Amino acid sequence: MFSKLTIDIFGESIEKYHLKDDVYQSFANPYEMDSIEHLLYRKNWIDTVQWHYEDIIRDPQIEPNAALTLKRKIDASNQDRTDLVEFIDSYFLNKYQSVEIKKDATINTESPAWAIDRLSILTLKIYHMNEEAIRTDASPEHLEKCKTKLAILLEQRVDLSKAIDQLLTNIEAGNKYMKVYKQMKMYNDDELNPVLRKTTKEK
Repeated sequence: MFSKLTIDIFGESIEKYHLKDDVYQSFANPYEMDSIEHLLYRKNWIDTVQWHYEDIIRDPQIEPNAALTLKRKIDASNQDRTDLVEFIDSYFLNKYQSVEIKKDATINTESPAWAIDRLSILTLKIYHMNEEAIRTDASPEHLEKCKTKLAILLEQRVDLSKAIDQLLTNIEAGNKYMKVYKQMKMYNDDELNPVLRKTTKEK
């Protein structure tokens, strides 16, 4: 099933990142450039680095200039994340382009890639909640709470995985169809963000 492949690749990416556990480490994708595996690995790596950006920026002792630099990195990471989601959806659009869509076919509330985006974040939550659940320097109460939360996250992963596989099966069978709307983010665009537009004109 596609969800099993996805979870395995996300887990591989997370484990690889944590060998150094450094947001500034170099990135190397082990999968062939034009493959879905390549896209999935890259997608989760972006999410994993951003997860740790978000930890760092919440440090109450962080210097203002460092926080601003990091905020810019988070903004760029969000754009990369959105781009990768659209690349993954393009893969599915191409894969299922010859499917005959049934007259009574319905559209899903989200595209396959946005569901996969949720699975990527969920995989990170599971990894880090498991870390919390086995800490040797935490109280028994903390460990028990984290174990309870971890069980819920694992249940969510089962449900989300099933939903993704069902969606792809239904698209392949023509029971559902895909439409992808480009995110059209405005805050990074010189013409659409009034602050950036003003800055550009002043130059």
